[in-house]
This record gives sequence, C-alpha cells and structure tokens, in this order.
Amino acid sequence: MSQLEFNLLARDSRSMARAGTLKLKHGVVQTPEFIVVGTRATVKAVDPADLKRIGVQITLANTYHLWLRPGENVVAGQGGLHNFMGWAGPMVTDSGGFQAFSLGYALEHGVGKLIDNFADRDWFKKRKPLRPKLARIDEDGVIFRSHLDGQPLKLTPEKSIQIQEKLGADMILVLDECTSPVASYEYTKNALARTHRWAERCLAARTTDQALVGIVQGGEYQDLRIESAKFLGQLPFDAYAIGGSLGKSKLDMLRVLEWSNEILPENKPRHLLGIGSIEDIFAAVARGVDLFDCILPTRLARMGIALIRSESGGHIGNHWRMQINGSMLNDSRPLDENCSCPTCTRFSRSYIRHLQKSGEMLGHTLVSVHNIAFMTRLMQEIRTALIGGNFAELQSTWLESVREKA
Repeated sequence: MSQLEFNLLARDSRSMARAGTLKLKHGVVQTPEFIVVGTRATVKAVDPADLKRIGVQITLANTYHLWLRPGENVVAGQGGLHNFMGWAGPMVTDSGGFQAFSLGYALEHGVGKLIDNFADRDWFKKRKPLRPKLARIDEDGVIFRSHLDGQPLKLTPEKSIQIQEKLGADMILVLDECTSPVASYEYTKNALARTHRWAERCLAARTTDQALVGIVQGGEYQDLRIESAKFLGQLPFDAYAIGGSLGKSKLDMLRVLEWSNEILPENKPRHLLGIGSIEDIFAAVARGVDLFDCILPTRLARMGIALIRSESGGHIGNHWRMQINGSMLNDSRPLDENCSCPTCTRFSRSYIRHLQKSGEMLGHTLVSVHNIAFMTRLMQEIRTALIGGNFAELQSTWLESVREKA
C-alpha cells in the first residue's frame, strides 16, 4: 500500500479541469501544480530554503544522473534524497526512460518531444545523423554509454525501481520507452508493447510504499494512446503520467491529452511529463492534467530571461518573457512591478543586469527565484479559479485578451 491519497475538491463545469489535494509521505500538494525540477538533487542555483519561502510544494530529481553521480548508494547512505539535498517536502524521481530518448534518437535526429511545423517524417529519418546516440534499447532495458566517461551501463525496469527506492522519493516512475516524434507507427506500436511489459516488471519489482506512477505512451497515434491508457488504467498504479512524443504540433499534444485522460481513472493524479509553458499549462489543465514538470524557469534564468505577468507587459506574443539587457543599466524598477517574490522586493533590474553581465552566479539565483515564484503564483491562481468556478475567465484573461497586445 503506497503512501498516496488523492482527493478532488472541485471540477470545472466547462472542461476536464479539476482541483485536488495529493497527500504524500512528505506532505500535501495542492493540485494542479508545477513540479520544480532539480535534476541532480539541486534546483540550479537555488537554495531549498528559498523554494519553501516562495511556496514550492514539490520537486523532481533525475534517476539517470543520480545513478551516475554520486550513485544511489551514496544518497541512501545520507538518508535519502530529502536529507541529502535538504528538501523536506514531497519529491518525485523519474525513471531514466526519458534519457533513453534524449541520449538516443533526440541526439541522432535533433528533435524533442514535440515538433512544430513538422513536414516530412521520412526526411528526418533519412538525413545524416546529427550526433551519435549514447543509448539503445532492447527487450531487457536501456544500454547507455555514459556521457561522463563512456562506460556502458544497463538500466532495466528492475534496476530503475531499485535505484529509485534507494533515492527515496515520494513518487517514482516506471521505466518506459519515450519514442521519437519521427518514429513510425509500427515502431511506436512495438515500443508501446515493450513499455507495457516493462510496466508490469516495475510493479513486480516494487518493495517499498513509494507511490508508483505508470506512464502512458503511444506517440501521436490515437489507437495506441487509447490502448495504453486502458492497459495501464487497469493495473494497480498509484498515479499516471503522460509521456513520450506528443506529435507534430500543439494541437496533436492536446488530442493526446484528451484521448488519455478520458480513459485514465478519475480518482488518481495525472502528470504531464516535461511540459511547462504558460499556454500549455492552461490547455493541459483544461484537459484534466494535475501535475507538470519542466526545467524552463531555471533554464530561462540562465539565459537572462525573466518571466513577467500580463499586467506587467507579458502576453502570449512574447511568451510572458523579458530579456535582461543593456537597456536596464540604470533601471531602478524590479524585474516585475507586480511581483512580490524575494528578488522583486529587494533588487533592481540595474543590479541584476550588472550581475548577469559580470558573470556573477547571484544573477542566476535571483532570476531563477523570480521565475519559479512566477510559476508558483500562476498555479495558485489556477487552483483558486477552479475552486471558485471561474477557471475559464482566468484562462481568457491570460490567453485571450492579451492576444490583442501581441
């Protein structure tokens, strides 16, 4: 019996959106929620105390990277991830399945989970490989060539569960095959069957009370997504994630969510893996998604980009982003005058521009804190709107009215 309890508090009358509470071993998460990614047991440049201060509820760490360095036995010897990184709240670990893609076909094809303006699948597959793959898949699992030292590594479903149990997160994911968006129907169908066999092996390998999450796959193909949701939905998973290739466009992604969430059990949480843009979050919440994770807030910060609210000039045309640049040299305003995060209440654009231009790490920290606080506040507003019965109005405020400014 896992330590997970999920209760729905509100449902939107005009969509599949819902608000709930997710009780885990290390605390309660109000949903929908954005999971902050700390790949190597650290949210880049941010102290866990700052995460708590700005209202972050849950974080995610990466099984593959922690397996390589420092190793799951080191983490276990330090009392597990929570003690190791000084984060007392709920945590998720992925399985290593996404790295089979990101270090495999993603390198070879130069693609991500989604391809916009995708035209010719065969051209993608036939062109010269961009970079050699560092991962290949067989029936037993994933064979990696370590990106650190080139050593071969074998990750099986059983090994992934064993590693995650030693890491000690509240929620752990099954090992799956995340297919490329240029994969054929036949390949995706075979990969899905293998993913389902691996899911059953992960269930059989579990020895702890950590919540185990099944992952719906099937690429952009309706029949495969429906098959996967039905197959996994009847297995005793504690939660479900939607992963893999999400198609050729955002419209494909939305279809995938609808096909999957219309079938998955309503009484269990649903996690959309690796998606975190503002417009995608609203669209996915409307289609029944409860949890999201993405590296976007901290990656943008390292690129010198701050997220800004609609009332401060953010809109769908600029993706609610503001580049920190030389025009801010003498600008005494905060990054966002409508933000109350620790960065915006204490520091000016001028100072942050100075830090970034000087290569000072504090610059990355301050913008990361701001961007994470932006996402945290957005999710709070979505939950409040769902409970209050005005989610559609909030969505319109963020997405529709601001189009006029784009």
